[in-house]
Amino acid sequence: MRPGYWIGWLCTHCVTLGKLAAHPGPRKVASASAAASTLFEPPRRTQESRTRTRAPGLPMEKSAASTEPQGPRPVLGRDSVQVPDDQDFRSFRSECEAEEGWNLTYSKAGVSVWVHAVEMDRTLHKIKCRMECRDVPAETLYDVLHDIEYRKKWDSNVIETFDIARLTVNADVGYYSWRCPKPLKNRDVITLRSWLPMGTDYIIMNYSVKHPKYPPRKDLVRAVSIQTGYLIQSTGPKSCVITYLAQVDPKGSLPKWVVNKSSQFLAPKAMKKMYKACVKYPEWKQKHQPHFKPWLHPEQSPLPSLALSELSVQHADSLENIDESAVTESREERLGGAGGEGSDDDTSLT
Repeated sequence: MRPGYWIGWLCTHCVTLGKLAAHPGPRKVASASAAASTLFEPPRRTQESRTRTRAPGLPMEKSAASTEPQGPRPVLGRDSVQVPDDQDFRSFRSECEAEEGWNLTYSKAGVSVWVHAVEMDRTLHKIKCRMECRDVPAETLYDVLHDIEYRKKWDSNVIETFDIARLTVNADVGYYSWRCPKPLKNRDVITLRSWLPMGTDYIIMNYSVKHPKYPPRKDLVRAVSIQTGYLIQSTGPKSCVITYLAQVDPKGSLPKWVVNKSSQFLAPKAMKKMYKACVKYPEWKQKHQPHFKPWLHPEQSPLPSLALSELSVQHADSLENIDESAVTESREERLGGAGGEGSDDDTSLT
């Protein structure tokens, strides 16, 4: 899934805080490094550059011999576009599983939402959502996150979404635009996304990049994914847990009610809608090219190849900042009529 649905509800409904197509096919990708070398070899980072750009985080495992800083590289510190490596995937997983520094804002019916406590008063919030899926296998959820055609059926916020090109067998670039609740402006984003199956678990993550053929549009606000991703963990043959972690700059200054609404109501609502889509996916897929899964079979991918040198990092400060701080919550929004529980319609999934 392109980051859209989740950047969508974060930026659509929270807009202060993200599709991901995978291609690790019949030959399983053992590591991010092995996958990256299959098409285009990304620039090698030196130990010095890793030390300079990595943000502090919790390591997956402690090692007395290891002196390499842990934690995902913040996109704002990147000088060039790079495909995430094994260390990036390990540190992302650690942050998904971390508890220290996170403030729990919602927990009900198997869905929990946290906001990073250290950044509670900052514009760029970091948010984490977790959902228990008792009737959905990890591999089904993984397919749903990748299937762009199914995405168009269940994501009611999507305006336009498409894959642009692939960089390696486990990384590509794509576009997503989505509707925001009026009177907010609609958003779009271009991201480099990468993924890595790990046995019965999966990681998918992305960050914003610039593509010369897809500059910002005048009718949309270009948002920036600083770090967005998913950790899917199998808990049984027919169950899993998904954790979503994101930090996004929506290029807008929104009122506090939007932020509060996202963590206390809209995030759980988005999770529930996604769960319904997962339950219905197997039946839908049987009627719609059941054997076409380029995220599992790289040879099926119709995407053209793209060199990393054609992309550049999308920094938020290079984009126009749209002030939406004067937006007020309507009576309908306060009463839950716009986007409330009763409006969670999934009839389009048949």
